[in-house]
Amino acid sequence: MLISRPLLDELISHAREEAPNECCGVVAVEAGPPVRAATVHRAVNVAASPLRFEVDGRQLLQTIEEIESAGAELGAIYHSHTRTAPYPSQTDINFAANWPGVEWIIVGLASGAPPDVRSYLIDGGEVREVAVEDAAAP
Repeated sequence: MLISRPLLDELISHAREEAPNECCGVVAVEAGPPVRAATVHRAVNVAASPLRFEVDGRQLLQTIEEIESAGAELGAIYHSHTRTAPYPSQTDINFAANWPGVEWIIVGLASGAPPDVRSYLIDGGEVREVAVEDAAAP
């Protein structure tokens, strides 16, 4: 996914603001190729937990409707890992089964290291990392 620095900074800011709990939200994309992030939509982690996230289904559906009304589409679901590496947990993998073709962006904040943002496609339980590239880069 191509994502501008300001949108990437929005993901990182959201993760830092919600720490020690996980944050969550979605990224709308413009039609591609290449897939290009258009907007970031924060969601509330109703689980309010440092170990997992849960999005209110009604809020998520409303956000997706707004994205599609604006001519974009759901491209990614994002959340943070505040205690572990930015790699999908088994819970993430199980949840992804309901969202085929959607990228899973994870902002890693573990151990006070600089934030590490990774993205994955998860299909049939198989996890494949995909590049998160600066939209301004040539």
